[in-house]
Order: sequence, then C-alpha cells, then structure tokens
Amino acid sequence: MALDEPKTDDEVIDEKGTRFVVEKDLFSQAKPINIDFITTPQGAGFKLTSNLPAAGSGCGSCSC
Repeated sequence: MALDEPKTDDEVIDEKGTRFVVEKDLFSQAKPINIDFITTPQGAGFKLTSNLPAAGSGCGSCSC
C-alpha cells in the first residue's frame, strides 16, 4: 500500500469517502480486494486480502 495519484491505467474506487487507486491489470487479477484496519497484540495496521495467492506459497491453495 502506498499513497499515489491515479493514472490512466488505474481503477479508482470510492468507498465511503475514501478513494482507492489500483492498477487495472492487478485489480482484474486480485478482485475482490478487502482492506480492514485491525488491532492485534503485535500492533495495529491494515490487513489486505484478495484472490491473489500469497507470495511464495506456490499454488495458492496450500502452504506448499
């Protein structure tokens, strides 16, 4: 996640007054994308989930 201005190849989503900018190609692969703000014993921050497999997990459906 980063702060950025939209470009011509970006998808812009406005959700309850907050604007999200995602590259169109990435958005088509990852949607739906969920962004939650969470608090855990380790601290607070944003948690992003999508249809993209986690980095380094191989096939994405197991912890191969």
